[in-house]
Amino acid sequence: MKEKIILLGGGGHCKSVIDVIEQEGRFQIAGIVEKFVGESKPVLGYPLIGTDDELEELRKKYKYAIVSVGHIKSNSVRVKLFEKLEAFSFSIPTIISPFAYVSPHATIEKGTVVMHHAVMNAGVKVGKNCIINSKALLEHDTQVGDYCHISTGALLNGDVTVKANSFVGSGAIAVQGSVVNGFVKARSIVK
Repeated sequence: MKEKIILLGGGGHCKSVIDVIEQEGRFQIAGIVEKFVGESKPVLGYPLIGTDDELEELRKKYKYAIVSVGHIKSNSVRVKLFEKLEAFSFSIPTIISPFAYVSPHATIEKGTVVMHHAVMNAGVKVGKNCIINSKALLEHDTQVGDYCHISTGALLNGDVTVKANSFVGSGAIAVQGSVVNGFVKARSIVK
């Protein structure tokens, strides 16, 4: 029998996280936790089972949880929710799509979700509570700090450093050895 997991946040990103969890097959999704009752409807058939204020009580029933709120303009909600999960001693797994490639020589910390067709090559290190979105490429020895979002189709060449709390937009390219700190627009080049 699969362990049950709850998802914090019921928006668009939640749908993508659900799809990855279903494909990975390790967990059974118990339901969605939202900020307020009535703020969310079921997501892809999974019910709203509580609010952020009920996390301590939900921990008595569920061991596993993951943040399923996205990160575009700010990651403050993702950070706050992740810290709440830690405070209530939830187990926060790493979720990896079976359609992604993660080198056995790469490391990923808890709470990070690696979406479909992402590629993480040898020597890559990704911090906690990150989003490595669909078709992102993290080339050898790239370092991604905590609470980052590497968007769809972003290309991080070898030895790139992405500082904590950064956002790399869709299709952005970071050249070999560059440093990303903050917000990088879609289709930008970081040198």
